[in-house]
Amino acid sequence: LPNDESLNIIINVKILCHQLLVQVCDLLRLKDCHLFGLSVIQNNEHVYMELSQKLYKYCPKEWKKEASKGIDQFGPPMIIHFRVQYYVENGRLISDRTARYYYYWHLRKQVLHSQCVLREEAYFLLAAFALQADLGNFKRNKHYGKYFEPEAYFPSWVVSKRGKDYILKHIPNMHKDQFALTASEAHLKYI
Repeated sequence: LPNDESLNIIINVKILCHQLLVQVCDLLRLKDCHLFGLSVIQNNEHVYMELSQKLYKYCPKEWKKEASKGIDQFGPPMIIHFRVQYYVENGRLISDRTARYYYYWHLRKQVLHSQCVLREEAYFLLAAFALQADLGNFKRNKHYGKYFEPEAYFPSWVVSKRGKDYILKHIPNMHKDQFALTASEAHLKYI
C-alpha cells in the first residue's frame, strides 16, 4: 500500500485483475477507487495491470513452471502494488477520506524522489503539511530537536543541500503555522 503497509490476500490467479482491485478497495473500505490501480514491478518500473486481464498474466514465471506441484511449492508471494494511477487537479475532487489518505501517501513517496530544484520552498511547505497530518498540532514540550527524520519528508537532494540541522531548525515554525488543521485537512492541503 502507499503507506508501506501490506495486505495479504489469498486469491485464485484465474480471476480478473478488476476483481482483485475491488477486493482490495473493499478491505480498505475505500469508496473512491477509480483513481487507483494495481501494478507489478517489471524491469525496475511499475507497470499497471490491465483490469480486464486475468491475474495469472502478471504472475512470476517460476509459478507457471511450478503449477503442477501445488500451492505449497510456489516461491515467494506475488507482490502487487496498490497505487494512484490517475491524478486530479484539485484534491477536493477526492471526497472519500480513506481515498484521500492513500492518495496523500502515494504523493509523499513521489515527492521523496522529486527533482524540482526550482521549487525548493514548496518542499518545506509540503513537509509542514505532512508533519501536521502525521503528528498533529505542534507541541513545544513534545516537538523539539530531532522530532522527525528529514529524509522521510524531503527529497535527498534538499537534505544534502540544506543539511539536517537547517531543516530541523526551520521546519518547526512552519509546522506550528499549521495549527488546528485536522489530519484530513492537512492531507488535502498536501494534495
